[in-house]
Amino acid sequence: MKNVIILGASGGIAGHVIDILANKNEINLTLFLRNKSRLRNKNVGASKIIEGDVLKYQQLKEAIAGQDIVYVNLAGELEPMAVNIVKAMQETDEYGALESIKSNRKIIFISSIGIYDSPLKSVLKPYRKASDVIEASDFDYTILRPAWFTSVDEVDFETTEKGEPERGSVISQKSLAVLITNVIEAPEKYVRKNLGINKPQS
Repeated sequence: MKNVIILGASGGIAGHVIDILANKNEINLTLFLRNKSRLRNKNVGASKIIEGDVLKYQQLKEAIAGQDIVYVNLAGELEPMAVNIVKAMQETDEYGALESIKSNRKIIFISSIGIYDSPLKSVLKPYRKASDVIEASDFDYTILRPAWFTSVDEVDFETTEKGEPERGSVISQKSLAVLITNVIEAPEKYVRKNLGINKPQS
């Protein structure tokens, strides 16, 4: 049984992820969002729903305690949010005091295409700073840098490694959700990877 929390569960991509995971018996799902009335999913299975704010540290820490995978689907003040997430994971990590044992917890973070461009667009600076915070942590992570979202009902994607030129211009939310759920179900995939993701030939 994996304990998985989605931070920002009312987002569009998160909605697709919830639809895939809600009835999987091997996933114990927690949905964390500011206002549960904004949750779009009709079926959330046996998911636990927590109203809270990632910038309110104690709320976040209590929600993250016991979670194996923290999927971050947020916008706004991303750098302080990332700092809070990493700190909360460190302070609730049962292996944190045992240097000989590596934590098996993982962060999945949705960033953006273009965060390594130079000059960096001001709108992308929070995504770059948050990604830097997560990469500097001791936890396993998968950072995804999607192209611009579409609502097309398709699953068609390719990935690029950090340092490779990013490709494509769009990606369907459903494609991104499928990759995220693949990583949630098999967290040994894309360990400490920072990947661009796009629709091929877009």
